[in-house]
Amino acid sequence: MVISTTAVDNSNYGILRVYAYYRTLLSSILLLMFYTKVADDILGSTEPTVFFYTALTYTVLNIATLLILWRGHFQPKNRQIFIILLCDIIAMMIMMQTSGGVESSIGYLLLVCAAAGGIFLQTQASAALAAIATIMVIGATLNQVYSGQANARTMFSAGTMGILLFLSALTLNYLSNRIRTSNLEAASQAEHAAHLERMAQLIVERMRTGVLVANPAGQIELINQAAAKLLGLNDTLSGQHYLHDFPEIEEHLHLWKAYPHTRTPHIPMGEKNQEIRLGFATLEGGNTNNASTLIFIEDNRTLTQEAQQLKLASLGRLTASIAHEIRNPLGAISHASQLLDESPDLQNTDRRMTEIINTNTKRVNQIIENVLQLSRRRASQPEPIELNQWVKQFIEDYKHEDLNADIKLNSCNNLIETKMDTSHLNQVLTNLCNNGLRYSKEATDNATLTLELGIDIQSELPYIRVIDNGEGIAEDNRQHIFEPFFTTEASGSGLGLYISKELCQSNQASLNYLITETGKSCFQINFAHPKRLV
Repeated sequence: MVISTTAVDNSNYGILRVYAYYRTLLSSILLLMFYTKVADDILGSTEPTVFFYTALTYTVLNIATLLILWRGHFQPKNRQIFIILLCDIIAMMIMMQTSGGVESSIGYLLLVCAAAGGIFLQTQASAALAAIATIMVIGATLNQVYSGQANARTMFSAGTMGILLFLSALTLNYLSNRIRTSNLEAASQAEHAAHLERMAQLIVERMRTGVLVANPAGQIELINQAAAKLLGLNDTLSGQHYLHDFPEIEEHLHLWKAYPHTRTPHIPMGEKNQEIRLGFATLEGGNTNNASTLIFIEDNRTLTQEAQQLKLASLGRLTASIAHEIRNPLGAISHASQLLDESPDLQNTDRRMTEIINTNTKRVNQIIENVLQLSRRRASQPEPIELNQWVKQFIEDYKHEDLNADIKLNSCNNLIETKMDTSHLNQVLTNLCNNGLRYSKEATDNATLTLELGIDIQSELPYIRVIDNGEGIAEDNRQHIFEPFFTTEASGSGLGLYISKELCQSNQASLNYLITETGKSCFQINFAHPKRLV
């Protein structure tokens, strides 16, 4: 038999503490009863001196053991438990034999020791302890029978005592193992539930969708980071905010409770006037007025942008395929028109028709080129650039191609750094300059514009402004100018500004249209910070 040296099970710490106090109190009571001769006809009736010293030694030993267990926080090893119970059995056997043998009442105290062994020890160790106690009881009874101090009927009592010892040990051991297994399963399930709770809390906290829980009194019990950001809060502490702090949400919540199937419209919210979309659900079943409400908050502009990107991606693949199919017949039309134009017998009215055909085929070909360029656009490769030097070189190169262009450069800083793909920036600025010079030429008969460089004071982000002298874009058209294929000119493809904005966004920059302080039309590129670009 091998006795484990591991510590006693955590679930038995309380029972072990009670047993330690019990054995100390029991030995003290037996010693006091013997000393006061309360039951002198039972305690130590055959060997009073041996009983006294045994009870005294047992009491001192129990007090010392109690102090040791107390200092060790009642966490002994199984081997120490076995030794303690063995000492109890030996002491009880000696006191039983000095008090008349197995038929004395002290013998039944052995059952408590056997039961304690079943609770604290493993099955083999508790059975071994019961076997030791049984052998001691039967051996001591045989000795009394052979010495004439007891008759043969006493052996029946000894055998019965042995059976009870085994039953006590094995029954308590079985029940203790069942309870221990149940406790382990309960602890495992509690740990798993706690893990799921932590995981769910982390998922809710990291969700991009805002989640808010409000009780029937209107107090916000839970709010995640996304919801706090969308609502313009600086913290996510629950219990410190109420729905009446957000009248728009409270109004739509009451409307939803009255008409659950009503679709919530998009509402502006926060300092940046973000457009959000709300969704409501009841946490508990039953009446919505008496249950906490789960409110989902989503940034509608993000959803719209994602849907637009998906739609445009599909549209881009479709238009690229169509462009490839159109290019061949378009080339045939253009070639046939050129051959027809070279005919000497062609009348002037017919020659005008060929000019119209050539002009429109060039326009359609330009649209095809833009669509193909958009569909096969490569990923951006940002690199550090110093805008003052780069823009100066850009203006010089641009003037070589267009000698009539008059481009001025204004810069309020000597050093303006950013990161962007230079080929993308060149394409964007070329498109903006082409548009600006053309509109300036139409309005003032002079192809002039101004490039202004600077760093925004609030955001600390560098920017370029392309300011022209044209009449500007009508207010009704400003929200559509960056949409694909939107144009106000008969000769335009409507893809220039859309491609420019897409190129800026791929470099974490932004392109916006605005009116300057002097009332001039302006396109502004806001670059990413050179140290924050991902």
